Amino acid sequence: MASQRDIRRRIQSSRNIKQITRAMQFVAASKLKRAQEATLAARPYAEKLDEVLADAAIVLSGEDHPLLVRRETGKRLLVLVTTDRGLAGALNTNTIRFAAQQIAETTGETTTVTVGRKGRDAMRRSRMPIEAHFDGFRERPTFADVLPLARLITDGYLDETFGRVDIIYSHFVSTLVQRPTIDELLPIVPREDTAGIPGNQFIFEPNPGAVLEQLLPRYVATRLFQAALETTASFFSSQMVAMKNATENAEELIEDLTLEYNKVRQSNITREMIEIASGAQAG
Repeated sequence: MASQRDIRRRIQSSRNIKQITRAMQFVAASKLKRAQEATLAARPYAEKLDEVLADAAIVLSGEDHPLLVRRETGKRLLVLVTTDRGLAGALNTNTIRFAAQQIAETTGETTTVTVGRKGRDAMRRSRMPIEAHFDGFRERPTFADVLPLARLITDGYLDETFGRVDIIYSHFVSTLVQRPTIDELLPIVPREDTAGIPGNQFIFEPNPGAVLEQLLPRYVATRLFQAALETTASFFSSQMVAMKNATENAEELIEDLTLEYNKVRQSNITREMIEIASGAQAG
């Protein structure tokens, strides 16, 4: 049985851990609010951009822009978005496991671009080819943060290095739910729901190619930016829940240790009283 001193040390250590996890919980909660607001505010823009491409898809084809061309050759590129930091429950593990499943189901050659240290380390351990690595997005991702990644992906598709580009990230559903998601980035496939949209209703100035030259690269960057926002909100949400659970576990451990401490203390007092009584009788 542990001594009173050892139990007191364990209780104090648990209290220190509880203070740290509680502080991290509150910090994550405050950052989650900002990240959630940014994520929800950006979704309508991405959805409208999808609608514009859906409208244009009726009169446009792969001949109008190479980013619309579907190829049978070239490697499949997976853009894996994770975080640099841990202490966020199973968030990164679930995303990496989902990516590994996608890789296993791919028959052709696959390569990766990793965003975030957790994903990079996992791909290195599995010996997956890594074309490039980017640091995880900051607490407040900006559109400029994704432009180098968007340029790398777009250039690789235009020079036919990649035949298909998919992005895997954690989609923010709610505070308690973050779902690993895969979206096809390239070739750009407008949504199929075009019911009620008459064909040939648009006039492109100066021409369809010039319009798409500006629209499609921005579409790729917008999808990447949305994934960055979703991952950031998912991270703070998962971290807040994980730290809340850790705080509750620390509280339970403190209660158990306190009970054990009282039992040991009572046992020591009883033993001392018996020793005193025995000594008095012997005298």
